[in-house]
Amino acid sequence: MTGGAGSDPVGRALLRAMRETGATAAGLYVLAADGPVLQLTAMSGVPAPFLEPWSRVALAAPIPVAVATRERRLVWAGGQQQLARDFPRIAVAVPYDFSLAAAPVGDGTAPRGALLLLWPAGHARLLSADERRAVEVACGRLAGLLDERPRPDGSAPPSDAPRVLSMPPARTVGPDEALAAADYLERLPGGCCALDLEGRITLVTTGAAELLGEQDSRLIGSRPWETLPWLRDPAFEDRYRAAVISRRPTSFTACRPPNQWLAFRLFPDGRGLSVWISPSGKDYGPVEPYPTPTDVTPTRAGQIYHVLHLAAALTEAVGAQDVVDLVADQIVPAFGAQGVIMYAAEAGRLLTIGHRGYSAEAVAAFEGVALSAAGSPAVHALATGEPSFFTTPEEMERDYPGLPLLTGKAARAVLPLIVSGRPVGCCILAYTRPRTFSQEERQVLTSLAGLIAQALDRARLYDTKQQLAHDLQAALLPHRLPSVPGFAVAARYLPSTRGMDIGGDFYDLIRLDENSIAAVIGDVQGHNAAAAAFMGQARTAVRAYATAGASPAEVLARTNRLLTDLDPELFTSCLYVHIDLRTRRACLADAGHPPPLLRHPDRHTTVLHVPPGLLLGVEPDARYTATEITLPPDSVLALYTDGLVETPGADPERSVADLARRLNDAPPLGPDRLADTLLEHRQDDTDRQDDVALLLLAALPAGPITPS
Repeated sequence: MTGGAGSDPVGRALLRAMRETGATAAGLYVLAADGPVLQLTAMSGVPAPFLEPWSRVALAAPIPVAVATRERRLVWAGGQQQLARDFPRIAVAVPYDFSLAAAPVGDGTAPRGALLLLWPAGHARLLSADERRAVEVACGRLAGLLDERPRPDGSAPPSDAPRVLSMPPARTVGPDEALAAADYLERLPGGCCALDLEGRITLVTTGAAELLGEQDSRLIGSRPWETLPWLRDPAFEDRYRAAVISRRPTSFTACRPPNQWLAFRLFPDGRGLSVWISPSGKDYGPVEPYPTPTDVTPTRAGQIYHVLHLAAALTEAVGAQDVVDLVADQIVPAFGAQGVIMYAAEAGRLLTIGHRGYSAEAVAAFEGVALSAAGSPAVHALATGEPSFFTTPEEMERDYPGLPLLTGKAARAVLPLIVSGRPVGCCILAYTRPRTFSQEERQVLTSLAGLIAQALDRARLYDTKQQLAHDLQAALLPHRLPSVPGFAVAARYLPSTRGMDIGGDFYDLIRLDENSIAAVIGDVQGHNAAAAAFMGQARTAVRAYATAGASPAEVLARTNRLLTDLDPELFTSCLYVHIDLRTRRACLADAGHPPPLLRHPDRHTTVLHVPPGLLLGVEPDARYTATEITLPPDSVLALYTDGLVETPGADPERSVADLARRLNDAPPLGPDRLADTLLEHRQDDTDRQDDVALLLLAALPAGPITPS
């Protein structure tokens, strides 16, 4: 729907925001009622198709309006370079020079949506103080207007199209002046035409019609690249898009077959483009006629960029669950679907790997169905390799009786996921109401199916390798810890969430004799098979020298000499603790490992300063010194690897102090529950770049110690 703001106060406020901030385009997003999604409800300054990939944005998406709403802050990207760095999906889909700001609309506790503002090429790198203040005022004004409206309760279907607000004309003219303007244009050399923001021709001079080789009656109201076959190359439409977004004049040269080369100069503003057409001063030779509309369906520039945007999103998926989440959070909203179900083809059957908007009964009905079975649209799509589009429940009922009633869906797109002729799975987008799929949508969805298939195939391979790596990691760590008289012990290991390699963290608890134990923790450089082998060598060497009766300093020195003789070109940190169970005296030696923590019986926690030695495997003649401490009853000794404390850009000493504070503030729990408490912030971290090991030894209350 296109028009002025009229009596709509929200529309008037959006246009006012553009005037006061100096922005050339704006959009208002409001939280939808049918899920954690931002819905574009009103816009101005750019055509609706330009923002179509972001007409519905998942709140979790790395898109400026979603980030602004989610984090309740103003987001700024000052030019194409910053946009490519901070929001690569946007930069790929809109590869033009412009700046943007996104700001939350609503109070600090419950945002109602976000305001999107665009500035043309050449804007300063940063927002000025006046511009920032104008953005804040505009958001406050819009929030007040939205608060006067009832919040959506989900009873009404989401709007498919935003309201497009027209900018007011620079000035109005009477009939005589309009006629004089037309005469002026007719007298200019070459030809002129005017396009609205949608790209439709609203005025064309006689000279322009002659140069274009078409009657003015057929040109008015049409888009040049749709009416003129020789302008159907997406590159020509791309120049129009570049001019609208950047607000910079642009030009291109095209050939009207067989050999009339024309120069087009485009001059944009907030209401459209003025185009001057003239014979080109260069002759590039004759060209082949472009196929007629019956020969081929032309590919549009917007369609290409839409696919690129979603393809960029798919490149961020790592595991199969990432692909499922991305399809559900990004692609489903982009196409206005209310449900999705994804299958993986495995061992001749379809296995459900994710779904949204489907009942458990509907999911179970096709779980594990054989690829040779009948009665499944997913099986049929994989068998034929062709997508299926059902626009009404009657169409579905005709081919698959009972399916509309079982699923509660009225329309669906069934997309086979095939890689190099091999079925990978199937993705089904479903709608609760009948829906027509345009030819362009079918082409985009078919293209996306290929990208989803490759992403899913890659992700499942990653998951397989990741599981193998984690199984090997688990095999290299102790399967269980020995019982220790007078102590309760607990250990935890968290793999990294990045990469397909094996972690290098290790720990061990060694029963030396009936009166002593050794606790060991270390971190090998690298995350690969060589690091895993080195970890096994280091752990075996430490255990061998410890059980032979060497002192803590000697255990590290001998292990270091052995590892350097092996010359693996790797190194490891290690913290070795010898504990006398009778006296509760602990002797500690450190080879470049983070310092241990001791929580005292009164629950205050200290960082133990053990003299750090060289990492193991660096210098064969390195020497190590030991420190002795007492572990009183009700104290807790914490050994950990740097993955628990390190944060990129943070001071390591402050990170260790933060861990000490968390241990200090933790309630009096047993070591198992205490370990889980200390790991809470890392377990929920979906971007854990290093693995984590933690070993806790809690001294039990005083009493007789019985050797086991």
